[in-house]
Amino acid sequence: MSAISYADVFEIEQHHSEEAIIVGDRVRTGPNLNPHFEVIALSGETAWVRNVATGQDALLPVKRCRKV
Repeated sequence: MSAISYADVFEIEQHHSEEAIIVGDRVRTGPNLNPHFEVIALSGETAWVRNVATGQDALLPVKRCRKV
């Protein structure tokens, strides 16, 4: 149930703002404007997110999430 991306495969680090991600935030995971996800829950450095367009859930590292 976790999304695999080029960032995961090639271990690409993305630069983020210092703003903390919290439950309910809208985030994206890459340089593109879409897709947007809503943060459903957080556990340590893992975020449970839901695609707002399709409703599909995924588990992602918090370090990959950027606030919209």
